[in-house]
Amino acid sequence: MREIYLPLHDGKAPYWLLNRMKKLASQITRLIIIEFGEMEFIKRISNPIFFQSFSNILGFDWNSSGATTVLTGVLKAVLNNSEFEIRIAGGKGIHGLKTPEEIRNMAEKLGIDSEKIVKFSRLSAKADNSALIDGYNLYHHAIFFTKKHFTVVQQGMNVQEKMARRYHWEVYDEIPRFEDVHSGIITDRFEKEVINMLSSKSKDSKMLFVDIMRDGTFRKDYEKLISISKKGKAFFVPRKIDWKAVEKAYDLKVSSFEDLLLIKGIGRETIRAFALISDLIYNVEYDKQDPAKYCFAVGGKDGVPFPVRRDIYDEVIEFMEEILKQSHLSDFEKNKALERLKAKKY
Repeated sequence: MREIYLPLHDGKAPYWLLNRMKKLASQITRLIIIEFGEMEFIKRISNPIFFQSFSNILGFDWNSSGATTVLTGVLKAVLNNSEFEIRIAGGKGIHGLKTPEEIRNMAEKLGIDSEKIVKFSRLSAKADNSALIDGYNLYHHAIFFTKKHFTVVQQGMNVQEKMARRYHWEVYDEIPRFEDVHSGIITDRFEKEVINMLSSKSKDSKMLFVDIMRDGTFRKDYEKLISISKKGKAFFVPRKIDWKAVEKAYDLKVSSFEDLLLIKGIGRETIRAFALISDLIYNVEYDKQDPAKYCFAVGGKDGVPFPVRRDIYDEVIEFMEEILKQSHLSDFEKNKALERLKAKKY
């Protein structure tokens, strides 16, 4: 399988390609669900390599940011109108903003509690946009859910570098503590330093964050941080702190980091400021390592940034080959899809 790159691309996929992709996606999706069940399909979607391979097999041959948005749109069209009980809410831009409304409408028809899924959707979007500060701003958010399980696939952009990275979450049946939640992050490169408050290595820092908000000392610590910066220390202190949101966190006496994420106004600047407070004032370190797990797909041919995980590729390719062979596509369509799959091998 070739390396995966996600350069930012404008424009839309042509209608003839979308119609073709929907036809193929319907066949493959139905077969996976019938043969292996809804849970298996959700697990596969949470696998970044499967997701990328699925997009390529359907005919979206470009390794670009569009692979995420187009495949999500195709699967929404296929699954949200099917007899199966898998639903997809959200999407790119304005469609992402409609996610809560879409969840509630579809959950009501499925007869399930929508608010847990809405809460997870809000938390996961806020988490990757504000608690994982890696230089990418979310512009695509999609949640895949059944009556029992849910996962998220979302994408951020770095406008200056003209690159995107896609975030895949593990599959859950309850809202988890937000530690090591990603099943994989596809990106073209590792960032040298990030603020990763979603890491288990940031556990102590997050607990300190909650304590500071509950005790009402954040403003005082923030002023200390500014004082340190004026002494010539080389770091940037965020200036756009929403102090009303900080006051609200104090009034609510939040008990967890997840509760803080749900407060409107507790965003990237506040979390960045706190991370510096934690490290420089309290000597409680947070995780500064980029959590991307699938840079250059799953490694580089020369072992940089780490060896290729051929076992992951081989498993995905074998699975997709078997699904395609069992499908009811015409011989021409089946052979073309298999050719596209084989073209991704090393």
